[in-house]
Amino acid sequence: MCVRRAVIDGYPHRSGGHCGSASLRDLLEWAGLGWDGPPDEGLVFGLAAGLDFQYFVTPWLSPPFYLQGRHLSLERDLCARLGIGFDAVQTDDPEEGWAQLAAQLDAGRPVLAWADISELPYLRVTMSNTFHDVVITGYDLDAGIAFIADNDRADIQSVPLQTLARARDSMGFPAPNRHATFPLNFPTELPALLPAARDAAGTAVTALRTGDRPADPIIPEDVDIYYGLDGVRRFAADVTAWPDRLEPEELSTTLRALWIFIEKAGTGGGLFRRLQAAFCHRVAALSGDTAFAAAGDAYDACARAWTRLATVSDPSDLPDAAEPLPSLEELAAQALAEAAVKL
Repeated sequence: MCVRRAVIDGYPHRSGGHCGSASLRDLLEWAGLGWDGPPDEGLVFGLAAGLDFQYFVTPWLSPPFYLQGRHLSLERDLCARLGIGFDAVQTDDPEEGWAQLAAQLDAGRPVLAWADISELPYLRVTMSNTFHDVVITGYDLDAGIAFIADNDRADIQSVPLQTLARARDSMGFPAPNRHATFPLNFPTELPALLPAARDAAGTAVTALRTGDRPADPIIPEDVDIYYGLDGVRRFAADVTAWPDRLEPEELSTTLRALWIFIEKAGTGGGLFRRLQAAFCHRVAALSGDTAFAAAGDAYDACARAWTRLATVSDPSDLPDAAEPLPSLEELAAQALAEAAVKL
């Protein structure tokens, strides 16, 4: 018999600053997992070792750069660290894509999936992001709707099934999402928090210091990419030169883009540094570890500095806003490294 309606009742959803971290936070709470209660979004982000820095420079973008403050495999890496079974399923067949999604919901499991933000009517945006994480919590075939938990909205959203199908089969930026769903298999309990947090902190520090995480394979070969702490130094030097190098109109466009990359585009504020600070402070609160508390303070300072740069309105203020970033990032990475070491 064909199932006409499947809905996860009482799904625990709250709005958040970053789509992936907020979606995984909700899913962990739904699964009844956490440490002294459900994890918050910052704790999820940090346990995924999500912190990163990538600076892309290319003349075919306008403005000619792109910033990324998280790494690309955050969702997969969190699951690996916490012992959560993770699968990535994609198809170019719309019927197969729907069948894969519906099978999870029919079994009573909410589904992590990608959806292009430009196709989601409740977001009312024109820019494309095909890799936006949402959790699909149900469907009603007779009403022709699906139910979606999205970090950008506090309530579960009702979306026409045909609209959801377009969002999950988008050819937009940065690449086709091909009806991607990510079935998760949750354990009965999570590993001890402090060892997992130390492992995540060490992984993040190594990536920042060595730049050993791969860039997005979608990015064309003619793009210059600068990683980690070296990337921050290069970026800060370039920003300092922008007032002299860029024409007024391009400079104005660049300032608007800075705010989007650092504050607006699902970063949690401060280019994900605010989420990293929240992770460190939460680990400190739950474990009493003072090294994590110090790392949290250091990433608070980084977040404030990135936000200051994002909100510059006078181009002459760019050099002063960019200058502290490399040293603050170095100090924060050192503090995180110290938190990663078991004393």
